[in-house]
Amino acid sequence: MSSVSIAAIAVNSLATEVQANTVTLGNEDGVQQLVDVGAIEGGVNVLIVGSDTRIDQISTPGDDTDGARNDVTMLMHISQDHQNVSVISFPRDTMINMPQCTDQGDGEVKPAQRYQQLNTALGKGGLPCVVSAVEQITGLKIPYAGVIAFDGVAAMTNIIGGVDVCVSKPINDPYSQLSLSAGMHTLAGTDALAFLRTREGVGDGSDLARISSQQVYLSALVRKLLSSDTLSNPVTLYGIARAALTNMQFSTQLASVDSMISIAKALQGVQLDKVAFLRYPVSGDPDDPNRVVVNEADSAILNAALAADTPLDLSKVATADSATTADGTGDAPATDPAPDTAPDPAADPAATAAPDAGGATVLPDSFTGQTAAKVTCSVGN
Repeated sequence: MSSVSIAAIAVNSLATEVQANTVTLGNEDGVQQLVDVGAIEGGVNVLIVGSDTRIDQISTPGDDTDGARNDVTMLMHISQDHQNVSVISFPRDTMINMPQCTDQGDGEVKPAQRYQQLNTALGKGGLPCVVSAVEQITGLKIPYAGVIAFDGVAAMTNIIGGVDVCVSKPINDPYSQLSLSAGMHTLAGTDALAFLRTREGVGDGSDLARISSQQVYLSALVRKLLSSDTLSNPVTLYGIARAALTNMQFSTQLASVDSMISIAKALQGVQLDKVAFLRYPVSGDPDDPNRVVVNEADSAILNAALAADTPLDLSKVATADSATTADGTGDAPATDPAPDTAPDPAADPAATAAPDAGGATVLPDSFTGQTAAKVTCSVGN
């Protein structure tokens, strides 16, 4: 997008398309108005929502299921010094206290409700409702957001020529129609979409396992973008931008091409080991084995680190549920038990929340995730 900004005609064309499909979040007062003169100042919080709507999606032929859920909810936090990026995935089955939301269709105000599933927020009040829910969970202000459906994901992966992902055990999922042998695969289009959607085919078949596969893919995507000429190729960048703009809905503040470019420039120079992918900490729901609830102790550590803008140290963090650091063959290695002398984060969150000598917050091994520098493989079940 930084390169595309040089071509004024292209930018003006994109700007017209963006403004045609925007939504006001209701929390954007005081947000700086960006112009394409350089990287955005300070930190940035952007929420990216993946909708499971089937309406008008060519990637789901014959499926006209009504409604839309936020089956993928990711918060990207760019640090104030633009040296660290954290991407937090929120499990769709997390039970939360849903805030008051206004239906984006008929304007009906939906009252706040206790014990609601996170992935129902999009259906209750559109993108602003998802933003309000994540703001309530994290305590952060999120003035930038976008929602993308199935076809948009497929289109964007085609533009970049696919992403190379590693599979350590075969994946066979009739639901997402994904069948992959062990080894390396270049996934684009509907194959990439199926890989990102599959849950029955990986790990224990849960949404938590699907998140780990998404982290495998996104880490490989970041490595490709930063190691190739993608970010310096105006044609490719313009194609990515067009694919996004024709398949996404943006919040008012993100809908400006200048805003997108300013945020993109903040990511220039970020090192792979400074891009962290994490699953928001959850625990099993005592009332429903198929649901999860926020892990209060671990979430307090993560929320405090994000609010204070301290870097996240993932050196103790476990590899995600259905991922392995294997070279593409064999089973996922068993997780090493924590030593007896390891601190109990639930007993004393402050002990692990304290920054290390370098100023980073060392996350305990109860977290799962990885950095973009870590090559991992998805594990079929």
